[in-house]
Amino acid sequence: MAIVIALDAGTTGVRAFAVDESGQPVGYRYQEFTQHFPRPGWVEHDAMEIWTSIVSVTNQLVAELDQPVAAFGITDQRETVVAWDRRTGRPRHRAIVWQDRRTAARCEELEAAGHLDLVRERTGLVLDPYFSGTKFAWLLSEGGVQVDEHLALGTIDAWLLWNLTGGEVHATEPSNASRTMLFDIREGAWSSELCDLLGVPIGALPEVRPSSGRFGVTAGSTGLPAGVPVSGIAGDQQAALFGQACFEPGMTKNTYGTGSFVLMNVGSPCPPPVEGLLTTVAWQLGDRTDYAYEGAIFSTGSAVQWLRDGLGIIGAASETEALARSVPNTDDVYFVPAFTGLGSPWWDPYARGTIIGVTRGTTRAHLTRAVVEAMAFQTRDVVDAMSRAAGHPVAALRADGGASAMDLLLELQADQLGVPVARPVVQETTALGAAYLAGLAEGVWSDLDEVASQWALDREVAPSEDRAAADAAHQRWLAAVERSRRWSEPT
Repeated sequence: MAIVIALDAGTTGVRAFAVDESGQPVGYRYQEFTQHFPRPGWVEHDAMEIWTSIVSVTNQLVAELDQPVAAFGITDQRETVVAWDRRTGRPRHRAIVWQDRRTAARCEELEAAGHLDLVRERTGLVLDPYFSGTKFAWLLSEGGVQVDEHLALGTIDAWLLWNLTGGEVHATEPSNASRTMLFDIREGAWSSELCDLLGVPIGALPEVRPSSGRFGVTAGSTGLPAGVPVSGIAGDQQAALFGQACFEPGMTKNTYGTGSFVLMNVGSPCPPPVEGLLTTVAWQLGDRTDYAYEGAIFSTGSAVQWLRDGLGIIGAASETEALARSVPNTDDVYFVPAFTGLGSPWWDPYARGTIIGVTRGTTRAHLTRAVVEAMAFQTRDVVDAMSRAAGHPVAALRADGGASAMDLLLELQADQLGVPVARPVVQETTALGAAYLAGLAEGVWSDLDEVASQWALDREVAPSEDRAAADAAHQRWLAAVERSRRWSEPT
């Protein structure tokens, strides 16, 4: 039996996730790592801790399975950046995380100088500190990272690949590269113009290869089994799109994680930029590159964590659905979880979290339900923008991620979108997508049709016929969003 292991480096922890040739999970190990918050709005990780955590969980899983591994795949938290020394293999600074907002002022300067159109056209992105480019620039200009011939820059996938291969391979692939604000998504190459604009040395960036293909093999010096091919890489959200078997244009998924990320496969060629959405590379297989529209929602699951850790309203995330169901509605309470600003389609880094409609009768159940409803409202905002861009409505939504386990969320989401929402049996679609990309390269699976045949439905929820109630609630939500916007903007 062929075993493929996905190495999933998320925002708060790492996972080694094994699947067999039928696409069924056969084991996993998970380990959290430390979050560092040196200043308000700053978020950092220790890249060495991420690597040692990957080694730990992978060795545990390999020992448990006690059978050969056909390939490793990598999926990662995308926009997080690492700078390291090729000689020593040591990071030259803590990794700066995708959530970090320290470069907001630099993004404003670039927009004021008229560079937004260039960034939109070349990269499909917007000028926002979410993306890697200004993070790299900050490391080199203010973070004390020296530019020399030994400098290596990359996102987390490149850092893991470099370590897995014992420093032999410094490479990435287009879905991750397309999140850096330095990659020309139409040309499929690093943009010298954007690298010059941000002061990032193009020679320090990784080679860009197709998403599925042998990048290298594990080195004996890593402490992991030696000689295992590393053969598939994708950013976490593109990997989830692949794991959901959204291979045809128009197919759409949402991953309800720390944030939520809605991706619609738009095929090839690359479409023009769309207001409020990102255009990103979905994956590259051989010479063909598929693209996706993406809506990045910064806070969904993190709002549940806030209910638990910040307010003490719940003791565990698993209590959320029962508490939210204990009331028939929010009693006109709306919660906008703009803890670090709003992502798609608003792109407002100055928005802040807002609770509105509170009365003396408001209870913790109403607030909890408002948090769940906010997940559905934010997703509708993005899907509405995608439907306008694509020129046709989304026909269905495939849901995954931790919060998708809540049937209430699926029901609310179906009502807001007016289309069916489907949850697969295997909800670890991010890891599954990375495993599929690696296994395709090594012949574990023959083609996309075989991969698609392994997708299995757990539950599908149809929308209510009462569109008026859903639309009215959404209009109230939009009014709450407007009150949250530009709150912290300097006057």
